[in-house]
Amino acid sequence: MTTPTPPRSLLIALPLLLTFCAVPALADADEPAYAGDAAGLARLDNGVQLLGGDLESPDGMISGFRLTAGLSPQGLPSFDVGAEIRYQESHDVLVSGETLLDTTSLGGSLLAGVRFGRLGLYAKSGLAGWQGKAAGGQAPELSEGGLTRIDGFGARLGFADDWISRLEVERVDDPTLAHLNMVTASIQLPF
Repeated sequence: MTTPTPPRSLLIALPLLLTFCAVPALADADEPAYAGDAAGLARLDNGVQLLGGDLESPDGMISGFRLTAGLSPQGLPSFDVGAEIRYQESHDVLVSGETLLDTTSLGGSLLAGVRFGRLGLYAKSGLAGWQGKAAGGQAPELSEGGLTRIDGFGARLGFADDWISRLEVERVDDPTLAHLNMVTASIQLPF
């Protein structure tokens, strides 16, 4: 006897329903749900906020930058929408056995988030174009480029006055680019 699993559409619809039922009065943070450790570059008169920051893997093989623009629609103070552009380069990353790969990718994602008091939750989805070449010569088994999907989600929690913790998961839907999958966590204390 097998246990029935809920349909995928139900798993997507339930969190969306909970999100849309949130009380707007719970939103007391000024920062969008997806604002992490990116530096605030500008806040325009129409409410659009520009954020930006560098991307780098701990081993230094992947580097790049991210630029995000977003706003909270009037009348919906707990909801955030935005768009993100991301550029990444990787050098000598080991893929498929002993092949080293250099890649360059440029992607864009749409972001949507909701804030519940000090807690912010968000999701992102987009596409990235990429080009790659084997660092040590030819590797016919590897694709040399293409277009792939990017998905991610994250949470931001403010606590103890000004402390902010953040967790983000981002997945690239191409096995050749698995090295670009990221899980980032941070704790910030402004002073």
